[in-house]
Amino acid sequence: MSKPLNENEIQHSLANLNGWEWSEDKLKKSFQFSDFREAMAFFLRVSYEAEAMNHHPEIFNCYNRLEIGLNTHDAGGKVTDRDIELALAIEKLFK
Repeated sequence: MSKPLNENEIQHSLANLNGWEWSEDKLKKSFQFSDFREAMAFFLRVSYEAEAMNHHPEIFNCYNRLEIGLNTHDAGGKVTDRDIELALAIEKLFK
């Protein structure tokens, strides 16, 4: 079972995660693309990365926008190191 991070640990990690925020026990970020196809291509790349990490984010899509929420179910829906790791991987995919 993953250990939830405390507020200081989360805030420290957010310093390395451009545009991510912490609210409602989730790391969250909205990504905008030029069109639906580009958004779905990114969604697919994120899905492969998440599956490789055995982590399954909450993802909402509306046309050219994806909103991603990360927390760890087996840690009671709290943010853990696994969420930070996936957010960093998502940032690498976005660049």
